[in-house]
Amino acid sequence: MQITKFTISNFRSIESAEIIPANFNVFVGQNNHGKTNLFEAVEWFYNGGGDMGQIPYMRDAGRDVSVELEFSGIQAGIETVKNDKTKESFRKFADGRDVIRVVRRKSDGNKRSLWDEAKNEWTAKNFAGFDKAFNDCLPRLQYVATTTRLADISKYGKKTPIGEMLSGVLTAIMEKSPAYREFRDKFDEVFGSETSDVRIELNGLGAKVKGHLEQQFPECSKVAFGVTEPAFDDLLKNFETSINDGIETKAEEKGDGMQRALMLAIIKTYSDYRREKDELGKSFVFLIDEAELHLHPTAQRQLKEALLLLAENGDQVFVNTHSSVLIADNHPRQNLYKVQKIQAATKILPITDKDKPHVVYELLGGSPSDLLFPNNFIIVEGRTECEMLQRVIRRHYPETPRLQVIMANGDTVKQSKSMDAINTVFTPLFQTPVYKKCLVILCDKPNAAQEKEYAKFRAAYPAIQDNEQIFLLPTGTIEEIYPAPWTKTAAEVAAMTLTEKAELGKTVGDAITKDQFEKNLPVVFAAISKAWEKAHK
Repeated sequence: MQITKFTISNFRSIESAEIIPANFNVFVGQNNHGKTNLFEAVEWFYNGGGDMGQIPYMRDAGRDVSVELEFSGIQAGIETVKNDKTKESFRKFADGRDVIRVVRRKSDGNKRSLWDEAKNEWTAKNFAGFDKAFNDCLPRLQYVATTTRLADISKYGKKTPIGEMLSGVLTAIMEKSPAYREFRDKFDEVFGSETSDVRIELNGLGAKVKGHLEQQFPECSKVAFGVTEPAFDDLLKNFETSINDGIETKAEEKGDGMQRALMLAIIKTYSDYRREKDELGKSFVFLIDEAELHLHPTAQRQLKEALLLLAENGDQVFVNTHSSVLIADNHPRQNLYKVQKIQAATKILPITDKDKPHVVYELLGGSPSDLLFPNNFIIVEGRTECEMLQRVIRRHYPETPRLQVIMANGDTVKQSKSMDAINTVFTPLFQTPVYKKCLVILCDKPNAAQEKEYAKFRAAYPAIQDNEQIFLLPTGTIEEIYPAPWTKTAAEVAAMTLTEKAELGKTVGDAITKDQFEKNLPVVFAAISKAWEKAHK
């Protein structure tokens, strides 16, 4: 049984989101953009609770929060329900369907509702204690937040992974162990037999207590003291984990990276254990917040391989990360998503192969020297050209060599610094032999204040002119050559903010036709054509 769709409305910063997950899913984005809110939405679906005043989007009490999950493999899930009457009720409701939709709403947060296909409506009343019983159907949720400590996983407790595994393993072993049966017989002989020294002494103490007690309650006929057999929980209360990595110490004394890795290793073992024990369930949904926390990049890649193995074995894995390592490698059963807050609302968008180089670039801090190797680069002045070009290339030229569009972030207020910004980005790439004669630069037409810096730049790198690696727009800004209805005058561009320019670039990139692009922006088309021509094949 797996989650096949999330639909989230008005949960914290997520006003609206729909996600079609795979077995292995990675969510990337900057801090405070809503990655953790996604995981908390899933946890709220499972467990409910929380401060209802804090949960709604924009803390607007008038909005109803809802988290809907669609599950496939429901028939297999029904078979795990322990109560026969409830199982039959579920089976009748599912009516042979293997996909089911379930929602939890703020307006009725104490219970979830099922979608009734026959009536085309949400169930108004749950049957057979549905909400509690349904947890027997669902994959087990294991949420590893950044605040989750090793002790939460590795210390013995009735509901910790270690506790469940140890209790299950020891119960099975002890029930079959001759030594344990001998221990129980000896325990009964010492503490239970009326002729044992211990029992005689305890009976004597009981008789004395009875004598004092019957002075107040004459009807009291007997006081007896007994010693019960030690319970597994009592035996394991002092359980601890140690690791020998050259020096054997308690796990809590190891470094943060080792503790984090051990915690995830225990959880993965727990998943295997539960899968092997059919009576305990089959699959897990893992939510791992900042999975790379405290881990070296090599260990991060090893972690991803281990988590992919979990996904291949039937579990579903969801990872929040700032790590380029966890998204760099492709895998047929993974989905990548970018989490981005736009005007206070969290958007969750799929990352395509065309998007991934730019996402990795951002995760690496925007340093050209750290980029993964695309076929070629094209350097533009600002964010508006970057946003527009990425969209145009993705929409109209999907079969061309992969270009990484990077922006120089020229200072539009102090125009004389624009070429300095381009130079800052250009220099490390130009010094890399693999791109020295390949990359292409697209510049706005220099104004009077920029001419000196532009001439200095050209003089420092004469080869870029000889190799046809630099292109100039016919105007001072790209907005002036957009086709109608997006064309702006120089005065209108000067009055726009950087954000407004970038949003206009996105709009043009998403709407401009291929013919409009090549006809109205011939210099831009010539620049990317040259980048394709010079690209490494």
